[in-house]
Amino acid sequence: MSDNQQNDITEGEARTILHMDLDTFFVSVERLQDSSLMGKPVIIGGMSDRGVVSTCSYEARKYGVHSAMPMKMAKNLCREAIFIRGDMDNYSRYSRMVTDVIADSAPQYEKASIDEHYLDITGMDRFFGCYQWAHEMRSRITKETGLPISFGLSVNKTVAKIATGEAKPDGELHIDKPMVRPFMGPLSIRKIPMIGLKTYQNLRSMGVARIYTLRDIPLEMMERVMGKNGRVIWKKANGIDTTPVVMHSERKSISHETTFEQDTIDIVRMKEILLVMVEKLAFQLRKKNKLTGCVTVKVRYSNFDTFSRQKRIPYTGFDHLIMAVTMDLFQQVYQRRLLIRLIGVKLSDLVGGSTQLNIFEDTPEMTALYQAMDRMRLRFGDKAVRRAVGLHGKEDQ
Repeated sequence: MSDNQQNDITEGEARTILHMDLDTFFVSVERLQDSSLMGKPVIIGGMSDRGVVSTCSYEARKYGVHSAMPMKMAKNLCREAIFIRGDMDNYSRYSRMVTDVIADSAPQYEKASIDEHYLDITGMDRFFGCYQWAHEMRSRITKETGLPISFGLSVNKTVAKIATGEAKPDGELHIDKPMVRPFMGPLSIRKIPMIGLKTYQNLRSMGVARIYTLRDIPLEMMERVMGKNGRVIWKKANGIDTTPVVMHSERKSISHETTFEQDTIDIVRMKEILLVMVEKLAFQLRKKNKLTGCVTVKVRYSNFDTFSRQKRIPYTGFDHLIMAVTMDLFQQVYQRRLLIRLIGVKLSDLVGGSTQLNIFEDTPEMTALYQAMDRMRLRFGDKAVRRAVGLHGKEDQ
């Protein structure tokens, strides 16, 4: 092993990171509403044959059903399953309930997605046992929300997340520093976060199936074969991850606002401009694989009085859903009928995720349309595709 590799393996300060992940989250929420679903195969997603599975219960997984599978195939594999369209509003509400429980006690936490959180509890062993604290937190979440949740406790985000995966369903696993390499070694390389299907296939073509094989590959070779991601993957395979837990309140919102050259009362024009803003912001969300859970509209009048309204919404990254909320908020905030100097939109309460979370609310055609538009924007620029309603709503420069 080279000196550089040895330095990479020993880098990073000792931390205690807790990863908590709700078990089959959507299914669990549905079972809280209808106890007759307990123990039965449940599949949630688009209800048409052209729809896609968003998630499914462990009972359905035994039949080979998995997320992102065409619904038609899922129906053939598990005919006795109970199929549910899903309710994103309800899932978002329960997600926030879990976050509120964590926020009440955790010294530092990050909401990584709608159903998972990272907590940095480094140093808490001076007051409580970290594992005991994590166990009590898990019990409290289940007691207050009714939802099953699993956790992994270890030295960094990567190992904690992998440990959670091994603890599921409804379990807990503590991997302390001496056990990191023995624990990870025999696992499939698919267990490493950020290794998707394509990367997995590339590594398998090299004869790499287990983590212990991957971590023994020279770092220089990984970089040569896989570029800059090769180093990151190699580090994760060796249990190295210095990524910090980003405090949830510090997760940045994204916003856009326009100050008019001349104060205006042209409501039609202002609405068009707001729609253009939302279109741009939603595209930024999807590019970063983010969802928003809160929309804020701001209006500043010619006398510099400033007012805003905000609304919590089911997590989404789709323009048309955010646009509808934006228009409603603008109607609420613009009540003085005075000249306006500035308008703006902010999307906050951002979490990691995919627009597939809305798969049960939209037709497959709608999802495909967004994907096609985003590909064109990524290739030709964010102005390559525009909604007709916003073509006249060019912002003042």
